[in-house]
Amino acid sequence: MSATEVEVRRHESPAYDPTEHLDDVVHQRVRLGILTVVHEARRVDFNYLKETLRLSAGNLSQHLRVLEEAGFIATDKVIEGRRPRTWVSITRSGRRALRLEIAALKAIVSIVEGP
Repeated sequence: MSATEVEVRRHESPAYDPTEHLDDVVHQRVRLGILTVVHEARRVDFNYLKETLRLSAGNLSQHLRVLEEAGFIATDKVIEGRRPRTWVSITRSGRRALRLEIAALKAIVSIVEGP
């Protein structure tokens, strides 16, 4: 749903919940950060994400699992030299979910800030 569609819907219903279009999978702070970083870079190394978002390996792994189960990211585990390496990329569904989340956030900002 675009920001314009959200804005139109807000005016159609007096009981409109401005947060109804936020995706619980995407909206969580760390997962939103992951999707944003991976969207910008297209493909990132697990360690880069861990350092950039200041997360433990276990915490990052759990968030990646949630995003992968939702179909928003793909992981590719390879061996480079003798070391395992995990690459993370965003899927088409992940790009769409991120765009929808941003549209929903923009609609909330427009409610708070006014036209």
